[in-house]
Amino acid sequence: MGPPFPLLRKQFPMTILLLVTVVLVIALAGFVLGRARAISRASGNVRVLHSLPGYYGWHAALMAALPAFAVMLLWLLIQPLVVERQIAAFFPEAAVADETAFTLTMADVRRVAGGLDAAVLAGLVTADQAATLSVDTTDVRALLGQAGVALGAQVTPETLEAAKEYRGLVASGAFGRMIAVIAAALVGLAYALSVTRPDFWARNRVEAVMLGVLVTASSIAILTTVGIIWSMFSESLNFFRQYPATEFFFGLTWNPQFRGGSDLGFIPLLWGTLYITVVSMIVAVPLGLFTAIYLAEYASPAARSIIKPLIEVIAGIPTVVFGLFALVTVGPFLRDYFAQPFGFGNSGSSVMTAGLVIGILNIPFISSLADDIMNAVPQSLRDGSYGLGATKSETIRQVVLPAALPGIVGAVLLAASRAIGETMIVTMGAGAAAKLDLNPFEAMTTMTVKIVGQLTGDTDFNSPETLVAFALGITLFVITLGLNIFALYIVRKYREQYE
Repeated sequence: MGPPFPLLRKQFPMTILLLVTVVLVIALAGFVLGRARAISRASGNVRVLHSLPGYYGWHAALMAALPAFAVMLLWLLIQPLVVERQIAAFFPEAAVADETAFTLTMADVRRVAGGLDAAVLAGLVTADQAATLSVDTTDVRALLGQAGVALGAQVTPETLEAAKEYRGLVASGAFGRMIAVIAAALVGLAYALSVTRPDFWARNRVEAVMLGVLVTASSIAILTTVGIIWSMFSESLNFFRQYPATEFFFGLTWNPQFRGGSDLGFIPLLWGTLYITVVSMIVAVPLGLFTAIYLAEYASPAARSIIKPLIEVIAGIPTVVFGLFALVTVGPFLRDYFAQPFGFGNSGSSVMTAGLVIGILNIPFISSLADDIMNAVPQSLRDGSYGLGATKSETIRQVVLPAALPGIVGAVLLAASRAIGETMIVTMGAGAAAKLDLNPFEAMTTMTVKIVGQLTGDTDFNSPETLVAFALGITLFVITLGLNIFALYIVRKYREQYE
């Protein structure tokens, strides 16, 4: 099944990015035309217009862009559902009996369809040949291999036919989307120009639209959070239907076995996460806070202009580089000069290695935020303290730091959240051993590392060994939420005391 108007589709392929560009060009033209039409309707006397000419231009631009983008979004949401429903007819019921089987089947169809498209782009076959390939006459697997697409199983006739149908449906959808989006943009522009006249309240309409955009942006942020929580919570419920919650929350052994008989105790991962986080905070909080105090209260402007950018460079270094630093430098150093001489072990991967490196990573977050907060403390508070005879250090301890405490708590909380969520440094610096141990020079791991590990590879998505990643995720979310609530309680209690 091919798309309508195949010649036009071949001559005018339009990607999402190109289509967005076309809509923006139409909107820009609408701005120019709307402004010019308003001035023309006013016979050049802009004082008779209800709004400034620019508002009429913005109204035309918005009326061209917003309906077009709305149609594009709806099309992108609906088209995959329609295509998947059409493709399901090519397979027996057993292949699409449940969500997992259907997901795997559609993944194979997409890979084959993508391989056919890649083969066409590479010149291995023509578009017409790709649409008439047969597994009986063509080595499709070899063709896809030449196109750079690897498959885990032999291509079946059903998969090949479904892939060809999939290509046609996607192409038809892309062509229809192009027509619908451009038509919506032009219709919106025509409507805006038709209502453009001197007594039209263009400014009110534009401000109402912008208010709607702001509300929508806020709603998206809230709904995204709700969606994340719901996705984690629903999959966690599925996990707890298959694995006892008591064994997960109170189990002391972590030993996932995808062939059955897994021990998925949560306590060792929680211990490793908290242990590494505490070590990192012991490193980051004093160094970061003392650095902030020096920069805000003692450093000269010349020294501050040099030291602060140098410290903030650390925040721009990728975490994988910190992981390599932990693996190659910090780990061997701690092993050779501390762990082995004092009998703590001979492992270069350890809690101490990851904690030290994560602590170094978090120094800029604490120092920069705390520095900005302390600089925001009014100078009048310092002057009043000096007037009462306090020294500089007493002023910092008893005036500046208490006034800046809410911001400092926020900085520490941000650093703690980053330490809890760090994955790459822990993987390379602390190892992957899930165990309960007080020795900081032993290899351990965290919840985030195991979340990645359980979702990586070719595994059954509905197995407890995979779904446990969502249970770990929702548990980590609850822990982080608890930290935020505790920090808020501390800040409020402090404000009641000092304000």
